[in-house]
Amino acid sequence: MEQPYVYAYPPGTAPSAPPPPQAGGVAGVIVDPRFCAPYPVDLAIVRKMMKLTDGNFVITDVNGNLLFKVKEPVFGLHDKRILLDASGSPVLTLKEKMMSLHDRWQVFRGGSTEQSDLLYTVKRSSMLQLKTKLDVFLSHNKDEKRCDFRVKGSWLERSCVVYAGESDAIVAQMHKKHTVQSVFLGKDNFSVTVYPNVDYAFIASLVVILDDVNREDRAGSS
Repeated sequence: MEQPYVYAYPPGTAPSAPPPPQAGGVAGVIVDPRFCAPYPVDLAIVRKMMKLTDGNFVITDVNGNLLFKVKEPVFGLHDKRILLDASGSPVLTLKEKMMSLHDRWQVFRGGSTEQSDLLYTVKRSSMLQLKTKLDVFLSHNKDEKRCDFRVKGSWLERSCVVYAGESDAIVAQMHKKHTVQSVFLGKDNFSVTVYPNVDYAFIASLVVILDDVNREDRAGSS
């Protein structure tokens, strides 16, 4: 059965500010129109357990074709990660803002960390959380009174859901069930369904941040 179209801002949930210039009039475009499709996109996520080299985080389609990989420093400060496309070109730079109250990540276009290239900010909705709750604010949403997207669920159970704004409209959803194609790709595998017209590079970056949040939580509890 055909999936319904899900837009970034369902009626009545859009922030008061106009959409950013990069949206280009296409619903759900956050990073680039080439990462939006008029049909659901299933992402297979593979995280290698041994961190000996960069690029341990790989995102493919269900057929095993590489879509993205994550470059992160092996040594030094681990506050920055770069999302690369299949050709190795930087798509997004994810930078954790150290010493922030709610653990804040800033996501920039390409390999930049300049404020003029800031696309969106992600932060925990509260300090103490039994389950993961993240709020996403697009760069034009300066006052951050209402989030543009929300992430809720359990990362450990791979059951997180991304919602548009403060509505119940789902734009992406994780699945515990592994596809046949992804079972052999690595030890830690799961999939994410990105709804039609939703930027899957944007969703991929949220998955990387969720993984980072989980690693920090595990380190803090050990």
